[in-house]
Amino acid sequence: MAGIAPIRSPNFHAPLSIESPSTSAKLFFYSRTTTKRSTKYSSLSIRSIATKRPKSPAEEEWKIKRQVLLDKKVRSVDVKEALRLQNENNFVILDVRPEAEFKEAHPAGAINVQIYRLIKEWTAWDIARRAAFAFFGIFSGTEENPEFLQGVESKLAKDAKIIVACSAGGTVRPSQNLPEGQQSRSFIAAYLLVLNGYTNVFHLEGGTYAWFKEGLPTESED
Repeated sequence: MAGIAPIRSPNFHAPLSIESPSTSAKLFFYSRTTTKRSTKYSSLSIRSIATKRPKSPAEEEWKIKRQVLLDKKVRSVDVKEALRLQNENNFVILDVRPEAEFKEAHPAGAINVQIYRLIKEWTAWDIARRAAFAFFGIFSGTEENPEFLQGVESKLAKDAKIIVACSAGGTVRPSQNLPEGQQSRSFIAAYLLVLNGYTNVFHLEGGTYAWFKEGLPTESED
């Protein structure tokens, strides 16, 4: 399943395994219980009938997204440059974090369209995904927001000057540890925007974390 990395711990013999063929979904959890005399393995299997959804553009490999961002010349700007562009050149900061995080605190004047949201549907596959998250104590699993582009288009024209922001920012710059940079929600959003005709897309380096750390103008909502 895209977007979920294997989860390991000393009490688990194998990572969470999720299969989603075209007609069914299977989730397997393997646990290990150790006593002084023996080790016992047990499993929990959840099976449900569901239809596998085709891969969305947001689920494309980071290597491909990164190349598109470079080809489209999506430039990263630091937070002080972003503030200057916002004040002097009519740039809009598009905050793609979850709505709750945005309301808690965001760059002054930013608008919010979340790129991921809490799982909303109750299809067999969605129930299976909820069970997968819950098995590991995660009760607020997220999914790609299918209304992301529609939400952006309702607020911003295709020629709008946009700086896309998330919490940490990510980078397309290679390093010794990250030869292809680091993917982030804001880069995924920027990728979707340039694929859909937006022509002035920038990226906030360091994300809102860097913005708040620098003490730049911030707003919150009740």
